[in-house]
Amino acid sequence: MTRTFSEHPDFPAALVLAGQLADVAREISLRHFRTGLDIESKGDGSPVTIADRGIETRMREMIRAAFPGHAIRGEEFAAEGSGEFAWVLDPIDGTKSFVTGFPLFGSLIGLTRAGRPVLGVLEAPALAERWVGCEGRGTILNGAAARTRACRAVAQAVVYTTTPETFSSRERLHHRTVASKVESKLET
Repeated sequence: MTRTFSEHPDFPAALVLAGQLADVAREISLRHFRTGLDIESKGDGSPVTIADRGIETRMREMIRAAFPGHAIRGEEFAAEGSGEFAWVLDPIDGTKSFVTGFPLFGSLIGLTRAGRPVLGVLEAPALAERWVGCEGRGTILNGAAARTRACRAVAQAVVYTTTPETFSSRERLHHRTVASKVESKLET
C-alpha cells in the first residue's frame, strides 16, 4: 500500500479531475452570480438554486466518467456508490452569500480514501482563487505554494471564522478556548 495519496497511481488523474471540477464550478457559478436567481428552500430551510444543482450534476457526470468505481457524496443529491474512494461535493458553499451578490462563496471538492480526506479543492470563483491541498504535499493557492503569516506563538495568531452561532455547543467551546489565547479575533 502506498504511504500517501500523492504516491498512489490514481493521484495524477484525480488531481486533474479535481481541477476540472473546480473549472466547471467557476464557470457555472459566475454565469449565475448576481443575476437574480430564483431561490428555493431545502428541507432544512437552507437556500438552493439552479446553480447549486447544475454544478453538482455536472461534477457527478465527470466523476462517473473518470472514476466509475468511486462513490459520490454531494450536498444537493443522494449519495451514490461505495468503495475505498469517495468524492465529497458542496457545489456552492455559502449559498446565502451567492444569492445576495456577496463574493465570499465557493465550491468545495474533496476526495476521501477509506473515510480519510486525501485531496481537497476550495474554488472561490468571484475572488479568482483556488486552494488545493493533498495528503503528502503542501497547500497550493493559484498554482503557488501557500504560506502562513510568521508567528512564533499562538498568542500572535489570528482566529478567523464564520459566525460561531452556527457552531454546536462543543464547537463553540473549542472556538472560545482557541480564541481566548490569540491576539485577534475576526468574524464574518
